[in-house]
Amino acid sequence: TADDELCKKIEPHVCASSARFKAMKALSDNGIFTGVLFTPILPFITDQEDNIRNVIRLAYEHGAKFIYSMFGVTLRENQRDYYYSQLDQLFPGLKEKYQQVFGNNYMCGIRNYSHLKQVFIWECQKYGLLYKMEDIIAAYKLENEQIQLTFDL
Repeated sequence: TADDELCKKIEPHVCASSARFKAMKALSDNGIFTGVLFTPILPFITDQEDNIRNVIRLAYEHGAKFIYSMFGVTLRENQRDYYYSQLDQLFPGLKEKYQQVFGNNYMCGIRNYSHLKQVFIWECQKYGLLYKMEDIIAAYKLENEQIQLTFDL
């Protein structure tokens, strides 16, 4: 999320998003291939259009070359139990919405997937950020390709 307060709520044991972006900027400024694995996007929590736009903008402003997302969250059986207990504590009533919408599905996709994926693509293209995994891998390999030195002796 681009929102530090929401970040502190959903990830209390890590640094805020703004600190992560600053770290990414420092790495990028030193020539390191950086980007954002924008996953998971939590349905009903971080799947708002403004959040997606802001994360992409901040990634660009902090030197990212790519941003990749799977547009949802995966929940295995034990993960689901823990996640639902956290939803009960942090977002009362949301667990019931997850149960109604997703049941016991492994993949819990975001609302308005088609629209939000298109927004994601437009924003990435606007800022020149890679967003397809095959393009990200190709760019990384190209940027980090070892050059064989030869000497005329």
